[in-house]
Order: sequence, then structure tokens, then C-alpha cells
Amino acid sequence: MSAADRAYAYTKERILDGEYAQGRLIGEGEVSEAVGVSRTPVREAFLRLEAEGMLRLYPKRGALVVPISAADVEDVMETRLLLERFAIRRVMELGLDLSDRLAAAIEAQERHAAGGDAVAFVDADREFHRIFVAATGNAIVLRTHDSLRDQQNRMGLAALSAGLPRIEGIIAEHRAIVAAVGRRDAAEAETLIDRHLEETLRLLRRASAPDLTQSSSS
Repeated sequence: MSAADRAYAYTKERILDGEYAQGRLIGEGEVSEAVGVSRTPVREAFLRLEAEGMLRLYPKRGALVVPISAADVEDVMETRLLLERFAIRRVMELGLDLSDRLAAAIEAQERHAAGGDAVAFVDADREFHRIFVAATGNAIVLRTHDSLRDQQNRMGLAALSAGLPRIEGIIAEHRAIVAAVGRRDAAEAETLIDRHLEETLRLLRRASAPDLTQSSSS
């Protein structure tokens, strides 16, 4: 990896795992020292992350970690609902058996929850949903779902700020979805995915207002 790539990967990972919190101002020197590179590649990395919408640059001051806006939350969750309802319905139409893979994703969530690893839990949560989308065989739908990855990860960590009861709720909801799909009960499965994502949206709305929206406008 080039120096700029290393600085980019480090900074992006710190944003996604929440170490660089939303609304925080980070300096080139801070990243330069952490990665062991000069400020020039860090500046290049910041420009790339600004183009991705994760940073907002302020000359001679540093880079602001762009907060998740209320509009981002609504757009991402609406897109997820459209894609994932289609995916679950398509999986049942095709008669696919995803039980082993889904069980493995849920077990990973339980393991990460027990270990207190929120970042890994969010990754496992996203993998659970991606299994359905990938199984449709629709490459465009999968690419669209994958394009939401970074935003989903940041939002997932925000949703988990509700604490352990929500973690347990996510796992229970996933098990219920798997059971409905196993019974080939399309109506029940779609109702469950609607409720599941609606609960996540409710928590994200709470997390994005008023603090994050105020930060976004400052």
C-alpha cells in the first residue's frame, strides 16, 4: 500500500469503528503520527474521504467527521427496506435453503455480543441481511446493497447506543425472520423484516436528532 492508501485505510477504519466520532475535528498531524507517514499523503487521504462524504475539510484546521444526517438515515433505510423485502420474497420463490449460512451469521452475532465487540456485531448483522440479497442472483441489487456498507456500519453503531436490550432484540428478530422463511410464509417474513428495519429506523432517528443534525449544520 502507498502512504496515501495507508492513511486512507487507517482514517476510514477509525471513522467506521467510531473512534473518530461524528462531529469530531481531526488533524493531519494526528493521522500522520499514528500511521507513520508525512502530512502530504494524509492530505490526499482526507481528500478521498471528503469525496466519499465522510469528511469535510477546513483549511489549516483539519477535517470534520461528517455526522450522519436525518436525511441519510431515511434514504438508507428506505433503500434497505426495498432491497431486502425483494430479496426475502425472491429467496422463497426460488425455494433456496439458506438456513446454515443464516444460523452461522446469527451465531457470530451472539459471539460478538457476548464479547462486547460492537463493531464485529454490526459486521455480522450486515452479513445476515446480505446473505438474502446475494442469494437472489441479481448483481445490480447486490451492488446497490453493498454500496450502503459504510453508511450501514456507522448507522449500526449508532443504533446500538440503545444498549444490550436492542442487541438481544436484533438477534431474536433475525431468528424469527429465519423461521418464517423456513416455513415459506412470505407474508409473515415481509412483516417481520418491515418491523425489524422500522425499529432500527426508530433508534436511528433518535440518534440523529437533535445532536447530529446540529453538528451537520455547524
